[in-house]
Amino acid sequence: MNKQSFGFVLGEEVIINGAAKEIGRAAVVAVTKARGMEVAGAIDSYFVGEDIGKICEMEEALEIPILSDLTMVLGSISQSKDTAVVVDFTDPSTVYDNVKQTTAFGMKSVVYVPRLKMETVSALSAFCEKASMGCLVAPTLSIGSILLQQAAISASFHYNNVEIVESRAHPGDFPSPDAIQIANNITNLGQIYNRDDISSDMPARGQVVGEDGVRVHSMVLPGLPSSTTLYFSRPGEVYTLKHDITNVQSLMPGLILAIRKVVRLKNLVYGLEKLL
Repeated sequence: MNKQSFGFVLGEEVIINGAAKEIGRAAVVAVTKARGMEVAGAIDSYFVGEDIGKICEMEEALEIPILSDLTMVLGSISQSKDTAVVVDFTDPSTVYDNVKQTTAFGMKSVVYVPRLKMETVSALSAFCEKASMGCLVAPTLSIGSILLQQAAISASFHYNNVEIVESRAHPGDFPSPDAIQIANNITNLGQIYNRDDISSDMPARGQVVGEDGVRVHSMVLPGLPSSTTLYFSRPGEVYTLKHDITNVQSLMPGLILAIRKVVRLKNLVYGLEKLL
């Protein structure tokens, strides 16, 4: 396959692995519109052979066929002495091998795969360190979510009661990764929360996450946006932080930022917030 068949042009070349997923299709459109970026390849096990531009319902075809073989695309780019950033939207079970392949071809990775185990992140970190190759593993690509987490850390020093209420439109693993990360961020900061009933085990009081008494309440209600609300309080005062995500478009500014930042890395970084 030649360079033309993948739609290569000058600029930052980006391969989307998991391109047929909703977030993958949004990423293709966002990268195509971003200044100085081009989609260089589309990987997925669905719609193989079809033009990714048509799958994304873009006005014009991108003349980039969806392929199922990441190695083939990486090899084609490598043979033409180009490099690219691979964005991985695949699955926790395949991320390690994907990043190893990408690194072996001298290319860098942005990984956004929910429920990725920390054991996998640690193994990837050691691998990238040895290879002196950059990789960004992002638990979230939402700038708003990161700002909420940062505000929560600041607030935790001033309030000794906190509860997290989250809602999702579809069933999943709860508490969500976002809620767990927030709870972990405000744990071990010298504060014990909700002392009045910290030992309560009533189900209606929510699940305690971490060692410092942070409680999480999770709702599943079709039609609701993906929402995370933190309530901090003390006598006479309630401080509320709230963040809603209505669709994957909200993740695209964070993705474009991640692609621009990862090219300068020579090791693995966990968390987009470290690059803001």
